[in-house]
Amino acid sequence: MSDLTPRPEHKFSFGLWTVGHPGRDPFGEVTRPPIEPWDIVYSLADQGVWGVSFHDDDLIPPGSTPGEREGVLKKFRKALDDTGLVVSMATTNLFWNPVFKEGAFTANDPEIRRYAIQKTMRSIDLGAELGAPTQVFWGGREGVEAVAAKPPRDAFDRYQEAFNFLCEYVKDRGYPTRFALEPKPNEPRGDTFLPTIGHMLAFIESLEHPEMVGVNPEVAHEKMVGLNFYHGVAQAIWAGKLFHIDLNAQQVGRYDQDLRFGSEGVKDAFFLVKLLEDSGYAGPRHFDARPYRVEQDEGIWEFAAGCMRTYLALADKAHRFDDDQEIQEALAQAGVPGLATETLGAYTPELAQELLASEFDTEALANRGYHNDKLDQLVIDLILGLR
Repeated sequence: MSDLTPRPEHKFSFGLWTVGHPGRDPFGEVTRPPIEPWDIVYSLADQGVWGVSFHDDDLIPPGSTPGEREGVLKKFRKALDDTGLVVSMATTNLFWNPVFKEGAFTANDPEIRRYAIQKTMRSIDLGAELGAPTQVFWGGREGVEAVAAKPPRDAFDRYQEAFNFLCEYVKDRGYPTRFALEPKPNEPRGDTFLPTIGHMLAFIESLEHPEMVGVNPEVAHEKMVGLNFYHGVAQAIWAGKLFHIDLNAQQVGRYDQDLRFGSEGVKDAFFLVKLLEDSGYAGPRHFDARPYRVEQDEGIWEFAAGCMRTYLALADKAHRFDDDQEIQEALAQAGVPGLATETLGAYTPELAQELLASEFDTEALANRGYHNDKLDQLVIDLILGLR
């Protein structure tokens, strides 16, 4: 096993709201005290973390005076300078305040939509001030419980309008900021809005500046409704749109749990890590996860260390996968190299005629075995340390 010590080149990051989560859940109140943002930075640095992210309200408490705001930023900047941590991402809280109970960018009330855009502009300014290259958008309150209350085509128009405006704002300010849109399948609103990676990719292409906008998929969001997260992330990479990613774990069919990365579905986690490592993805490995509600004090940082340790262990297995001769032979038996070769190439009338004239031995093709069970067992053996 290679060294499992986190280092800056791994680009591991955590949000203030993750390790700082007070243990509240839908059925119970907080179980641990709050942690100041600058104290989180120092503790993350002790774990070998590279970056920290935040919602605007995580860092600057709502209602802060200009003097209070500057006091917070002074302490936060000092912690960043002392530790060398970077701000890897910023985002806007458009879901907690009751003003957003009916939506933010898609609220029926135009005043709420204007306020949501104003709040986001200020969050973009804050992120740019602290060097965040990416602004993530989670539309947690977009959607509706009563379907008749929000015509979806109008909602798409308003969402599109908001992002077109915000892209122009970034360009006007000269910020290098990119946007990453985070899909959500069914929570907290009952009627989903842009629920999957595929939905988001299609929406992005409708924008005036699609080159500025990508996706921020999260493991839990698509796993909790039984979708294939691995293929969704692969499509985002294929489209050149994986700008950021949230790593955690999730039990299928449960509410959004944000469990420690790799604590559920270890084979799925392995292939996700392998995909990120093989693809050359250079962005943050961001853990949008929270300690178990029972944890206190050092248990919080044991949780953070566990997320990173599991990722590094699976990355080591992914590299061993490529060097394992028996696995490579099984891949060849499964015909994997053939998928990377062109089927026909570009269309020509001559090629079409040649194909129409071809004869295929379908019986022989149908009788071919692929030894996929053997290949899958070799993967399991690798993950379990039997190889």
